[in-house]
Amino acid sequence: MRKVKEQAEVVYSTKERKLSSAAHENIGNTAKVNLNQIVNGDCLDMLSTFPDNVIDLTVFSPPYDGIRDYKKNWTFDFGTLGKHLYRVTKDGGAAIVVIGDGTKNFAKSLTSFRLAVNWVDEGGWKLFENVIYKRDGNPGAWWNQRFRVDHEYVLMFFKGSRPKTFHKQHLMIPSKHAGKIYSGTDRLTNGGFKSIEPKAVNPLKCRGTVWQYSTSNTEGNKLKLQHPATFPDKLAEDLILCFSKPDDIVLDPMCGSGTTCVMAHNNHRKYIGIEISSEYCEIAQKRIKNEFLPEQKKMF
Repeated sequence: MRKVKEQAEVVYSTKERKLSSAAHENIGNTAKVNLNQIVNGDCLDMLSTFPDNVIDLTVFSPPYDGIRDYKKNWTFDFGTLGKHLYRVTKDGGAAIVVIGDGTKNFAKSLTSFRLAVNWVDEGGWKLFENVIYKRDGNPGAWWNQRFRVDHEYVLMFFKGSRPKTFHKQHLMIPSKHAGKIYSGTDRLTNGGFKSIEPKAVNPLKCRGTVWQYSTSNTEGNKLKLQHPATFPDKLAEDLILCFSKPDDIVLDPMCGSGTTCVMAHNNHRKYIGIEISSEYCEIAQKRIKNEFLPEQKKMF
């Protein structure tokens, strides 16, 4: 674990940003954020202009480990990004990272694990949960030297003593044994047993920590797929509905094709998208315009 912590301090950017000076400039929340916009720029440069404690929820999927070309103009300095996001997030706010690990010479990069350790140990965040996003899709090539990778991690962080918003009603799933009478014993922490009064099993139960979605390729959104690395609209929407309320501010610092912003907008949240590629900014802006559902019912 010590080795992982030490490796978490590796800096992936050639630039050095000083957070203290950025925070000093933003004392009194004199800086302003432009809501409901996709902004073209480097997320670290843009976030340094944000005031403290303004963001309710961040949802993003970074371009990790060079798995995609991404126009050759990005770097992923996750340590500095984590500190910036912590500063701009409200107490009780959340930051959620959809991420995986590349493989080189048969070994995993451990980028996702390094990010998690760094954000908690160095950035101030607390890890709420690590959910597995299981991807449905084509079987792909024949993997004769390793397993086929069909998952990514959804790292859920929060600031403060507890998340200020958590709704899971929309995440409930059918119970396999609904209506059946359940009885027997529960195992106690001391090793003993406790008798359970007979009761009917509820029709719905809480979703666990493995979430399954079809990939973006099945959505039929040709505009979205002009970006090389996307994640499902439903995954973004589920996270936004769970960790935010209507009129909250949702941020995506690496917004790519704009999925987080589109889902935030459609669910009556304010959004801020930052994207370093002007080409992908145009895609995100077109999606906001074309896919807005003003009649969509407010939830929570």
